[in-house]
Amino acid sequence: MPLLYTEHHVWIFPQPDGTMTAGISNHAQNMLRDIVFVGFPAVGSRLLAGVACGLIESVKTASDLYAPLDGEVVEVNISLQDRPHQLNDTPEHTWIFRFQPQFPAQSGKLMDTDAYLAFLEK
Repeated sequence: MPLLYTEHHVWIFPQPDGTMTAGISNHAQNMLRDIVFVGFPAVGSRLLAGVACGLIESVKTASDLYAPLDGEVVEVNISLQDRPHQLNDTPEHTWIFRFQPQFPAQSGKLMDTDAYLAFLEK
């Protein structure tokens, strides 16, 4: 299954166990540039779709990280603590957090790659 995207430039990818991984799009990392810090949502915290759940800082700005769907955080990618630049190097292959969606069908409201690229052109 391909990545699905939100209007807040977050992608999700379903895992075989029913959880989903989430990260930021290439467009987001291009806007931020040199990422120096990732503030994760806490493991066990509840996510509400479209509500800020973390923070990404670059040398030029900081940006909220928005929850893609309702759910609960089950894991964070701690390697980003020491190497946040991974998000610049491979943004759509570097996950930030994994979560258990409360309503998996919500993902049907997200954009596939073609729809996301069209959204970016607006």
